[in-house]
Amino acid sequence: MSMLAGVALLASAFFGAGAGAVAQAADVPAEFGTDWHDPVTAAPPVDRPHSTSCQVTLADAQFRDFTPYRGAYTPPEGCGDHWSKVVLRLDGKVKGRQYDRLGYLHVGGVEILRTSTPEPSPDGIEWHVEKDVTRYSDTFRSPRDVEMLIGNTVDDTYTGVIDVHVSLTFYAGRPADQAPDRVLTLTGTPDGTTLTTPRNSERILAEVYATGSGGGCEEFWYLTVADPASYSCKADHGPYREVQIKIDGQLAGIAAPFPNVWTGGWSNPFLWYVLPAPRAFDVRPLTYDLTPFAGLLDDGRPHRVDVSVVGVPAGRSGWSAPVNVLVWQDVHRARVTGSLTADRATDIANSSTYTPGSENRVNTDAGHRLTVSGYLDTSHGRVTTTVARTLANTSVHRWTDGENTDGLDATWSDDQTVTVGGHGPDRTARTHLTYTLKGTTTIGADNRLRTVLTLGDRAFVVEPGSGWRTVWSRLDDTYSGDAAYTTNVPRDQRHAVGTSSERYRRYGSDGCYDHVLATAQGVLTEDRERC
Repeated sequence: MSMLAGVALLASAFFGAGAGAVAQAADVPAEFGTDWHDPVTAAPPVDRPHSTSCQVTLADAQFRDFTPYRGAYTPPEGCGDHWSKVVLRLDGKVKGRQYDRLGYLHVGGVEILRTSTPEPSPDGIEWHVEKDVTRYSDTFRSPRDVEMLIGNTVDDTYTGVIDVHVSLTFYAGRPADQAPDRVLTLTGTPDGTTLTTPRNSERILAEVYATGSGGGCEEFWYLTVADPASYSCKADHGPYREVQIKIDGQLAGIAAPFPNVWTGGWSNPFLWYVLPAPRAFDVRPLTYDLTPFAGLLDDGRPHRVDVSVVGVPAGRSGWSAPVNVLVWQDVHRARVTGSLTADRATDIANSSTYTPGSENRVNTDAGHRLTVSGYLDTSHGRVTTTVARTLANTSVHRWTDGENTDGLDATWSDDQTVTVGGHGPDRTARTHLTYTLKGTTTIGADNRLRTVLTLGDRAFVVEPGSGWRTVWSRLDDTYSGDAAYTTNVPRDQRHAVGTSSERYRRYGSDGCYDHVLATAQGVLTEDRERC
C-alpha cells in the first residue's frame, strides 16, 4: 500500500464508514510528494451471491515490453458448469516512473477485459479492478488458451514494471439473467473477417471494445480539426467519430465511442493519480443488437463482418476494435429462418466550422440515424425485432496560437430503442446514453501548466421485466479535477497541486447507490456513501 493509504481516518472511510469522512487540513500536504493514495474509483463493487464459490487464476504476469503473457485456463471444479455469477478481479502494482498503458485479456480469443493502468509514484502503488463477466460463461465451460498484454517499455528512464494477478471467481447456481448460449469471435480470412452463427440463433448481440489510443492524435480524437484550422491534430472532417459494424457490406449498427481519458491524459497526470476518469480501468464495449440480421446469419454460411471508425483519416492508426458476438439459441428448433425487412440510414450530418481569431474556434454539430428490422420464425411463433439508433455530437473547441490555451466543451448522445413483437403486446427497451467532456489546459509565461476538467458518463435505461414489470435505472458518473505543475523541470521541482472528485450515482427500480470520493495533493479527503 502507499504511504497515505495507511492514515487511520482515511482507511476507516475506505473500508466502510457509511457516514463518510473528511481528512483534517494537516493530513493534506501543500503539494504532491513522492507518494500518494492508491488509485480508487467510486463505482460499486460487483454484487456477489451467497453460494458455493470456486476461484481460478487466469494470469500472473509482469509486463516489461510488448510480449504477451500466454497461459491456459481450466474450468473450476466443485461449482458445476452453470453459474449464478462469474467475477473477474485484477490486482496490479507498479512503482517508479511509467506512462499509462493499455491492455487486454483474452480467453479462447474472447476479449473479457480491456483496461488501462495508473501512473505510479516512485514508492509504488497498488490498484484493483472488478468486472462481472457472467455473460462469457459459455467461454469458461471448456479449457481455453489465455492471452494478456499490457504493452510496456522499461528502460533507464521509465522504470515501472507492471505486475498483475488476474482471477475468476465462480458462484454456483443458475444466473438471474440468462447468459448467452454461445460466445463467438470473428474468423480472419484473406478477404476480411467472417462470422458463422448457429442455425437456430434467435438473438444476436455484438460487442466492440473500441478504443482510440497509442499516444497520437486518435487518443484525443475529440480535439482534431479539419483544414484550414491551425491546430496540431488534423482530421479530414473534424472530431466526429462513429463506430460502425457492417454485415456483408450492409450497415448493421452504429455507436458513439466513449471519450476515454487515460491516466496521463490532457497533459496532466496529477489529475488522475488517485481518481482515474470513468471507465479508465474497465473499458466497456459498445453493444449492437444484430437480431434483425439473424434470418440472414442463420443460413449456416460465413458472413463478412467489418468494423470501422468513421472520421479517422486514411492511413492513420490508433484505434483498436476487437469483436465478441453473443448468441441466444432456440432450444426447440435446430434451424430458425427469417429475413431482414428494413435497413434505413440517414446520411451522416457533420458540420465543423472554423472561426480564426485571437482565440481560434471550431464548432461541430454532427449525427446519424439507423433503423433496422427483421423477423424470425421461431418455435414460439414469428418474432419481429426493430432497432432504431440515433447518434449526436456537439462540441466547441477553442485554442490560442501556440496552443498555450486549449479547451473543449463537448456532448455526445447515443439513443437506442429495441422493439420486439410477436404474440401479445410489443416489448420495448430504451437506452439513452450521454457523455460530456468540458476541459481547458493552459500554460502560463512561468511554464505553469494547469488543467481543469469535468467528464460525465450518464445513462437512462428502461426495459421490460418479468410479467408486466418495467425495469429502469439511471446512472450519473461525474469526475471533476483541477491540477497544476511547472513544466520543463525535474520531477522534484514541479511543485504540483491538484484536487479531484468523483460522484457515482445509480438508482432505479432495483434500488440506489451513491458514492462520493474527493482528493487533494494525493490524499483521499472524502469517501462517503449516501444511499
